[in-house]
Amino acid sequence: MIVGAAIVRGGALLAQQRAYPPEVAGRWELPGGRVEPGETEPEALRRECVEELGVEITVGDRVGNDVPLRSNLVLRVYAARLVDPKARPKALEHKGLRWVTASALDGLRWLPADLELLPALHELLEGVN
Repeated sequence: MIVGAAIVRGGALLAQQRAYPPEVAGRWELPGGRVEPGETEPEALRRECVEELGVEITVGDRVGNDVPLRSNLVLRVYAARLVDPKARPKALEHKGLRWVTASALDGLRWLPADLELLPALHELLEGVN
């Protein structure tokens, strides 16, 4: 299981730009990663956000449906907020970060799995969800 965090602040979503591997470098994705043995999905998301962004998050409700990645692996996304709203996430493992408004979501070159979640991310940002 891969989990992703749809971190929202001030009407914008935090996206991170991949630095590697070469075939996906420059593409955008949500923060997150693999759930390790013995971890819950929210625990994995909190750990990944500290490792990737240097910030603590509060994990909320699911966003969208599971996105199949390969044979027995799926991406599951959760809404999230920064524990400290004034915290400044840092690109510790990625090329860059960007706060993206709903109107700018479709303009980024997302990884294919994250691209499938755009309708749900629009709903999240527009407060429908």
